[in-house]
Amino acid sequence: MKIGYACINETLSCRSSRTFRLKSYSEQLIKEKISSNLSCLLEILQWNLHHHIYFFRISSDLIPFASHPVCAFPWQMEFKKQFREIGAFISAHAMRVAMHPDQFVLLNAKDPEIVRKSIAELKYHAEVLDLLGCDESAKIQIHTGGVYNDKPVAIKRFCDAYNTLPDSITRRLVIENDERLYSLQDVMGIHTQTLVPVLLDVFHHTLFNNNEPLDTALRQAAATWTKRDGLPIVDFSTQKPESRIGSHAVSLDRGEFSRFLKESRGFDFDVMLEIKNKEKSALAAIALAKKESRLYTGHPQK
Repeated sequence: MKIGYACINETLSCRSSRTFRLKSYSEQLIKEKISSNLSCLLEILQWNLHHHIYFFRISSDLIPFASHPVCAFPWQMEFKKQFREIGAFISAHAMRVAMHPDQFVLLNAKDPEIVRKSIAELKYHAEVLDLLGCDESAKIQIHTGGVYNDKPVAIKRFCDAYNTLPDSITRRLVIENDERLYSLQDVMGIHTQTLVPVLLDVFHHTLFNNNEPLDTALRQAAATWTKRDGLPIVDFSTQKPESRIGSHAVSLDRGEFSRFLKESRGFDFDVMLEIKNKEKSALAAIALAKKESRLYTGHPQK
């Protein structure tokens, strides 16, 4: 098991997601931001390695406006060497990375233009992971989308759009259950039609489910992953007290995470923490998981 966090390291001063206003776009400015973001990504990964964190979600803002028509700059070639160096670091230390596009990626939207833009955004994410030289265990995670007052039709639109995607995307794409619209069983149904792997979001499952206990949910989701997909990924968070239902906690609930570890014994997966204080919760979770023989503890550099 590898335990990770998403996008931002709050201990470090740098950010791998610095962007700018569209009206300020220039080739010089985007070059500066990309160079800075990639340098910071490597710094974050180096910090993670030093602290025995082997899983990280890369920010979607790594390359500003990458899928926007304004971006004609050939960033792929310009920064090919830097991508290769970061990818070599990831590989040498058996790290795992993933990405999670924003909520505006909607493959089942009614508007064809939204679907077109969503696919362009997914192509960008796949390109980043390809440039890093990551294998198929580096996943791109999305939600199913909206219901639009007719869930069966919305699911069909998702499946139809999925079946048009290039292999560069489908080899990395996974879908997750959410807390309001698409339960685990809903996304399992989508898997049946498309074979897309299902990522179990434990927090969402506690809020919206069909009375499946955790072990059943883990078993069902894990069965959708093949060997080439790597270990299944599980998202973990808890409810932020006195906030809107579904709001993610600021810090790790140690009691709930310990209970999760206990209840999930016998299953092999990697955990992405979706908790606000990022690396602090990852370090706390790793400390709790050290009692588990399945925790990944690293290996010498190749």
